Amino acid sequence: MPSAKGRDRSQGSRGRFIGRQMCRRNSRDNRWPTACVAGSAIILDPGGVLPSTRSSHGASLTCRDLRRDGALVTEFVELSGGRIACDVLGEGPLVLLAHGIGDHRQAYRDVAPRLVAAGYRVVNMDIRGHGESSLDWVSETGRAAISRTDVARDMVEVIKHFGGPAVVVGHSISGGAATIVAATAPESVAGIVEINPFTLVQKFDVPGFFRVRRYRQGMLRLGLAATGSLRWWLRYLDVAYPSKPADYATYMAELAATLREPGRMAEFMKTGKSTPADAQAQLPNVGCPALVIMGTSDPDFVDPTAEGEAVISAMPPGVGQLATMAGGHYLHSEKPEATNELIVSFLETQVPEHRIG
Repeated sequence: MPSAKGRDRSQGSRGRFIGRQMCRRNSRDNRWPTACVAGSAIILDPGGVLPSTRSSHGASLTCRDLRRDGALVTEFVELSGGRIACDVLGEGPLVLLAHGIGDHRQAYRDVAPRLVAAGYRVVNMDIRGHGESSLDWVSETGRAAISRTDVARDMVEVIKHFGGPAVVVGHSISGGAATIVAATAPESVAGIVEINPFTLVQKFDVPGFFRVRRYRQGMLRLGLAATGSLRWWLRYLDVAYPSKPADYATYMAELAATLREPGRMAEFMKTGKSTPADAQAQLPNVGCPALVIMGTSDPDFVDPTAEGEAVISAMPPGVGQLATMAGGHYLHSEKPEATNELIVSFLETQVPEHRIG
């Protein structure tokens, strides 16, 4: 497995625009360009910024607007092991959104309407034990845990319920789950997008801990949050969002209220009882187009770009692309417009069969 270690590349120059061309491999080093935005190839040096790409894919509507207008409904899908809460909106080819640990589906509140505006049907799910999904699921591990394989199996059932195949967009733990779905249920998946994924087994980087301040802050706060402390989880999130969306305070208050509900923190803690080994083992078996998006200031990795490169390198040649942008662990919430542009461009250029008509 390629090492995800290396120098901290969170600082760098601005992005370089390459003109209107499809993303394709560089013949010299067999790697994809770092990012694709709005049908154009962009090389983003770490720390760079995206050019302005506001287009027809942009959307000013929010999920609250769509719910008020009756265009968004919440459906509770009964699976073999419990109940999954899903927001359903739009019409067109299916895109399944799945959030990370200690979060809920509202993390995609600004991405989902933009995908609808681009012509997709969106199912935005709460992963097991989180949000409004049910508690006390039985894990495939045989322990009180929530593994990536658990989440992947739930994803497959949700896709079958709504009618696949789907492009699966997964953040963090759900990025690893997306890998497993693509490898083990290829008939259900047209493509995958992994946002700051935990798909590789992690090893604590002692030199990086002392050298990279954001990594040190993230690891310390995560370690304290792992005791079941909501206070320290919220402090970790403050580091994981290096820039704050306009509704950050409101969103965090709502998330905290959800995590204070009986049983929710205990379910969240179950996600730490498994490793990404199951997802890592399936990377060589991914056969559909895959996009990995990394925020270059993600406090979970000493070198987020190298982490993304390692994920792509473990996939079969020609399957994966890597995109980086300035931002933290929650790009879909911190930088929703730029994240959406990457997703839609990937869908249109790399999964062209998964579109209307």
